[in-house]
Amino acid sequence: MVAKLTDQQSLPSALIVFSPPLPRNLPYFFILLIGFTLNTSSALIAQSEQERIIPRLSHRPNIDGDLNDWKKEAFSEGEWDMDRIKKSNWYSPKRNRLMLDAGEDSTELDLLAEYYLAWDEEYLYFGAEVKDKVHDVQESNHEAKRWYYKDAIALFIEFPIDSLPEKFESGDHAFCFVIDTTMPDYGAWWRHGSEEGSYQETPLPALSVDYQIKMNPWNRSKADYILEARIDLKSTVGESSDSWTGLNVSDYVGLMIVHCDPDGGEYGGHMLIYGQGDNDATWTKMRLADGND
Repeated sequence: MVAKLTDQQSLPSALIVFSPPLPRNLPYFFILLIGFTLNTSSALIAQSEQERIIPRLSHRPNIDGDLNDWKKEAFSEGEWDMDRIKKSNWYSPKRNRLMLDAGEDSTELDLLAEYYLAWDEEYLYFGAEVKDKVHDVQESNHEAKRWYYKDAIALFIEFPIDSLPEKFESGDHAFCFVIDTTMPDYGAWWRHGSEEGSYQETPLPALSVDYQIKMNPWNRSKADYILEARIDLKSTVGESSDSWTGLNVSDYVGLMIVHCDPDGGEYGGHMLIYGQGDNDATWTKMRLADGND
């Protein structure tokens, strides 16, 4: 705003000498300035809104197939189905697809899931509440490492995170859980890279994981389930990386969820959330935070 001078007022000589000339197209100049400010503010707000935070739990929950004692403290972004994934940045029709068998009712709910993440100084916690229509953990050419041919959920993480695009080299891990209540030795699986090589496939060591599966928890469908898992990262991530420093507030991890749902098919269907595949450069960056953040 420019003040109007009266006949009795005059500008100090110093101001007259050093005041820069105003642009002739002053209104246009201010429009550009306001537009730049608004765009910058919007970008900063959008950047802030996009940051995803995994909270630290205030207590150590029981691993019993019931998430109610910690899910309100955990990270979650609501329920995911294929319609929602199609609107996301990581959607790819080649990767994200569900099975539709001959004669199947296409209007029936196929797969709907909500995922939960949290941590403390020793563990990473992962939970899922899933509504499904077919429970399928059988396949004709079974191999222990082929969790992706069965009803299964895998949590992919990169820690410590870096800027290099890699595919299960050192720092990349997938913790995979087959939805089989008999808890076979391949039911909790570990794909990872280390100094020895990439794509190493082994069962998750029994002392490194505690998980439970509860089928039909809402008496809605025999194919519905809850998965609850606690993963000891020191004995997995820490043992396979010389750069392990433990979990700390403000650390970042790269993360993707792969949900497998074959519904009687062989290779079956998948939903990928927070990433586009094995390339860890596509995984979403998330910050570990104190529960009060």
